Amino acid sequence: MHTETGKDLNICRRTLFTPTLNDIKNVISPALSKNFLETSVEVVDCPDLRESPFKLASAGLGGHPKLCEIGGPPFLLPCVQRDKIYDVRTISKQIHYGDKAFIIGAGAGPWPQLSQNCEMMMNLAVDSAHVINETKLAWVGEENQCVLQKCVDSDTRLALLANLFISEGKPGKVVKVNAKTRIGDLDFIASIQKALSVYYKDQLVGLGGTFLLKKGKAKHHVMPDFSSVPLTTEESLNNWLRFYDMSAPLVAVGTLVSSESDLDLRVQHFHSFSDHGEGGHYHIDVTPSIVEYLGYFNVADCLYRIDQPTSGLTFGKD
Repeated sequence: MHTETGKDLNICRRTLFTPTLNDIKNVISPALSKNFLETSVEVVDCPDLRESPFKLASAGLGGHPKLCEIGGPPFLLPCVQRDKIYDVRTISKQIHYGDKAFIIGAGAGPWPQLSQNCEMMMNLAVDSAHVINETKLAWVGEENQCVLQKCVDSDTRLALLANLFISEGKPGKVVKVNAKTRIGDLDFIASIQKALSVYYKDQLVGLGGTFLLKKGKAKHHVMPDFSSVPLTTEESLNNWLRFYDMSAPLVAVGTLVSSESDLDLRVQHFHSFSDHGEGGHYHIDVTPSIVEYLGYFNVADCLYRIDQPTSGLTFGKD
């Protein structure tokens, strides 16, 4: 483990255990079969993720894959710390990532852009000269409806918390996961995460990538504007959040790890976006009899824990 201090940020680097993609395939296949009627897990060449339906900012998930967890719920609970704003271009330099980075994942959006709190679906490719910013933001409108909009092209910030997968966006091998008709209690991502946690008990493993909800609906939440009263219990948090059943097709981006470790990691975190105005924090499908998923994932070789909260409430990770 290497610890360093960036500009006003504590950055801890943790080397991850890196099983082969075939190992991952063999670990998660049985778990998916317990929760879904039809499943397939393959190691394949990554398709061009810039194309429909994914519409990501780079083609693949290959090239120095890393995970990055920034901040956490204690910066939101019980009262928001509005000064917790991060620029991923600055962070990529602080972790010495290199000139080219493809960054996808789930977090809280840059509230100063909208003058209010929002969810973020980061989808960004940067190099020394250009930014391709396809990031989406979701927020709660005046009539409690979900509003989804594209982030301002030049704004590469986020606030409070995020779980990001960083790569060079290169083509390469990935784990392709198909699952249809949920018959168990665990959702698509939880099925994969639980399998990793059981098998890799003493080793920290991390994946990142994207999945498509091809059919059905899924429960999501969207954070409204910051609460005027402290959120001190799980009940108060859930009463503050706005929940929606969102319809396919939905594209989700995010990360998962095999355990919280000693870094207080979020074991899974995916946010969805769409072309039909819906997006937010993915929980679970609500139409198990017809649901269908397609996912592509890669194994990260290290994790950066950035600005880890040292105190505060810890609920609100789901």
